Amino acid sequence: MLDHESQAPILALKDTQAPSVFEPANLLREARRQRELDHAEVPELCLLDPDGDIVRFLKSTGRAERVSHWACYHSQMWRFTWDGQEFGIVGCAVGAPYAVLVAEQMFASGCRFLISITSSGQIAPLDASPCFILIEQALRDEGTSYHYLPPSRHVEADARVLERLAFLNDVRRGTTWTTDAPYRETEEAIAAHRKEGILAVEMEAAALYAFSKARNCPLVCFAHVTNQMAQSGDDFEKGDDGGAIEALSLASAAAKAWMN
Repeated sequence: MLDHESQAPILALKDTQAPSVFEPANLLREARRQRELDHAEVPELCLLDPDGDIVRFLKSTGRAERVSHWACYHSQMWRFTWDGQEFGIVGCAVGAPYAVLVAEQMFASGCRFLISITSSGQIAPLDASPCFILIEQALRDEGTSYHYLPPSRHVEADARVLERLAFLNDVRRGTTWTTDAPYRETEEAIAAHRKEGILAVEMEAAALYAFSKARNCPLVCFAHVTNQMAQSGDDFEKGDDGGAIEALSLASAAAKAWMN
């Protein structure tokens, strides 16, 4: 076995069972002190919106109110109600490190169930695009997950969550490829992952699922397949309102299934 000085740093000195020195609750405490914020919890249901389209829709239609006591240094949280359920949402939390940073702080602030809905690029043939995929497992081609779980090829979604969401018959299920470098998706890699049965490529799921498993924080990731990596015209179209209404309906159904 290689000593840590010979290993790639992403794998060296990783004891995923050891406690962290820097905890999200401590950062939030100091942020509240510095910014003179009240110590209040966020909604139990939270959304990550990496593209920001859902947040923009909610704000433009007057449905969103900023959560003034959200103590994160790096983002704003908005509160809204959809189909009788209250959510907190953070937009533009794109990429594995940022998504997990925000997720850590959400759960430290009172979140009890988190839903991520992220744009993704099509890898395997699909019946239609845009469409949603419930990500059952993700290929770990990013760095954040290796700080939470020992090395493995994939990380799986929480089995309890998948069981409760089994009723979502109109949503495709399968594996996605989580990358840190979308502009380095080579033809060889895409072909290999297509052969492996991977449906789409995105930037957050593997890290979020590793965080979920390590911290016992329930969450689910959906991929909104909107493009073929700009290989043809009319890519990245989500439909009316940036696909926000469809995404919110999906989030609401998932939230109700988990909370009930």
